[in-house]
Amino acid sequence: MFKRLPRSTAETVTILIEGDPVETAAGDTVAAAVLSAGFAPVRTTPVSASPRSPYCLMGVCFDCLMEIDGVPNQQACMTPVREGMRVRRQHGAAPVGDDGGDDGDGR
Repeated sequence: MFKRLPRSTAETVTILIEGDPVETAAGDTVAAAVLSAGFAPVRTTPVSASPRSPYCLMGVCFDCLMEIDGVPNQQACMTPVREGMRVRRQHGAAPVGDDGGDDGDGR
């Protein structure tokens, strides 16, 4: 269903999807890499555990949320691949706000 268009560059990077090494084109997003490798669905919903896969591929729908390099709730369609990146499916709700970032309280 997802078919890659011809690219002008032959550069590739290797990422780990669910622990499996996958070679993908440099410059791809995680969502494109996951879809072209045949990994679907990428997450399940918190309430009904319905399967979801990347849909809009432009950061609007949030159906592509995945755990990327140990951080949950990352939009795979907005994240470019990097060599050695670790990508995992997200099952149900993931904790929000415990990523060490600013919680809005200035600390």
